[in-house]
Amino acid sequence: MGSQSRPQNGLRCRMRTAAPIAVLMLVLSGCAAASGGTAVSDDPSTGSIASSETSGAGTSTPRPADVTSAAADGPSAAALMVCGDETRANIMQTLSLPADPPTTSSWAEKLYTCTYTLPAGSLVLSVKEASDAKGARDDLAALQRAADGAAPIEGLENLGFPAFQTPASAVFAKDNFVLTVDAAALPDALGPHNVSRDAFAYQVATAVLACWSE
Repeated sequence: MGSQSRPQNGLRCRMRTAAPIAVLMLVLSGCAAASGGTAVSDDPSTGSIASSETSGAGTSTPRPADVTSAAADGPSAAALMVCGDETRANIMQTLSLPADPPTTSSWAEKLYTCTYTLPAGSLVLSVKEASDAKGARDDLAALQRAADGAAPIEGLENLGFPAFQTPASAVFAKDNFVLTVDAAALPDALGPHNVSRDAFAYQVATAVLACWSE
């Protein structure tokens, strides 16, 4: 395993372990990186890079080559995947959405955030980029201490990574990244199968992890 995760060309995102029965299995789409990338613009007043709002249609997951020149100051290709086609498709299919949900994204202080505007409310995915794996684990521990109702994800369900869950979120550390899926703005039951918020957050998070190479 390298020090940083990268999208793995040709890999199909799959759950690496069986989720609890209460969790509706995602219909997972391919993780192969498509051509093109998310449009970004520099905001000199804030020092951040904020992407334009998209409807989801016609966007594609950035390839590593697309972000190489901005790697020092912008989000990594792995972080950008939380706002990519595969993640969007997984969310759509799990919730049986009739159309692509629009997204907005931002980059500031090594935190990439992607917000999906769903019919029932907002779903927020974020990736914090630390300098190394220890920094990521420390960041996760700090988030866990600050979160209400946080409990560690243990056994097979953590996929071998440090992780915790709250009643409305799931947080994992992998390599130098901390991935957070926050469904707090959504109702308690989601989609036609009434998936709970915590189960939905866990499932979205593990699908993203499956798209990151080891």
